[in-house]
Amino acid sequence: MKKIGILFGRERTFPLAFIEHVNSRDTPGIIAEPVHIDKVIQGAAVEYDVILDRISHDVPFYRSYLKNAAICGTAVINNPFWGSADEKFFNNCLATRIGIPVPKTVILPSFELPPDTSPESFANLAYPLNWEKIFEYVGFPAYMKPFAGGGWKHVYKLHNKEEFFHNHRETGQLVMLLQEEIVFEEYYRCYCIGGMYVHIMPYEPRNPHHLRYNSNFKPSPDRLHQMEEVVRRINQYLGYDFNTVELAIRDGVPYAIDFCNPVPDADRPSVGEDNFEWVVETAATYAIERALTHEPGKDNLTWGEYTRRSINRELIGEITEEKLETEKLES
Repeated sequence: MKKIGILFGRERTFPLAFIEHVNSRDTPGIIAEPVHIDKVIQGAAVEYDVILDRISHDVPFYRSYLKNAAICGTAVINNPFWGSADEKFFNNCLATRIGIPVPKTVILPSFELPPDTSPESFANLAYPLNWEKIFEYVGFPAYMKPFAGGGWKHVYKLHNKEEFFHNHRETGQLVMLLQEEIVFEEYYRCYCIGGMYVHIMPYEPRNPHHLRYNSNFKPSPDRLHQMEEVVRRINQYLGYDFNTVELAIRDGVPYAIDFCNPVPDADRPSVGEDNFEWVVETAATYAIERALTHEPGKDNLTWGEYTRRSINRELIGEITEEKLETEKLES
C-alpha cells in the first residue's frame, strides 16, 4: 500500500477535503491520511511515499523532518531543499533571465543590524546607499515588502522618498524589497500544480482580503493562453509542485508580481467554491500521479529547470522567441 500524507497546521478545509478526494478515487494500492510523526531518526525512511507539505515554512522542525524523508525517498511536495534556498528577490532575478516581465526591484539591507553583528560586519556595504539612483530606477509610487515571507505582512505603499525613509525605520531587522508599482488594467492569481496544471483566477488585490476573488476581469482566450504559458514557465524553472503566481496586466503585458507562494491560500471560504474544488481535485490527481511513479529509496523530488541547468553548467540567460518555440515543440 502506497501512502500519501498531508502535513498541515491550523487550516482544515483543504487538508481534509484533499484526503477525502484522494481516498474517494479508490486508486488500487493508494491511501491518503494526515501525516503522523512520533519520532525522527537520522537516515530512517518514513511510512509515506508522498507528502504534501502545508506548514513547514512556519515550523523548522517539520522542514528538517521533510528533508530527512526526502533523502530516504519520499516525494515531498514542494521540494524542501528548494524551499530553504528560495526567496522573492532571487525569483525576480531568475525571471529577468528567462524573459518574464517583472517590476523593477531592488533589495535593501535591514534598517537595524542583524543579531550578533556590529557596524564592522558591514565593511563592504556603502553607507548611505546611493538612494537617488535607487529611487530613480524604481520610481514612485513603489511598494516595500519583505524579501521572504508572505501573507501581506509588512507591506507599504510609498509615494515619495520621505515616506520611504519614515517607513523603512519601522522594518527593524527585516530585509526588504523596494518594487515598482505596476498600474494594471487586469489582475489574476493563478494556481499551478505539477508545473503543468494551471487555473487562472480573476483577483482584485485592492479589495478587502475576503473580497479579493470578487472581480469582473474577463480574459480573452489569447490572454488565458499567454498567462498559462508564463505561469508554467516560472514554475518549471523554479521547480515548484504547488504554487500561485500573481499577474498584473499593464498595456497588454502580464507582469509577474508575486510568484513565491509554495503554501498558497486554499481555504474554501477565502478562494470560493469553484476555485476550491479545482485546487482540491487537481492536488489529489497530482499526488496520486507522484505516488504511482514513486520509486522506493531513490530521489523522488522535483528539481526545477534552473537547478538542472546549473548542475549541467548550461547557460541560464535571456530566452529568445526562437528558443521558446523550440522548447515548446520539444516538450
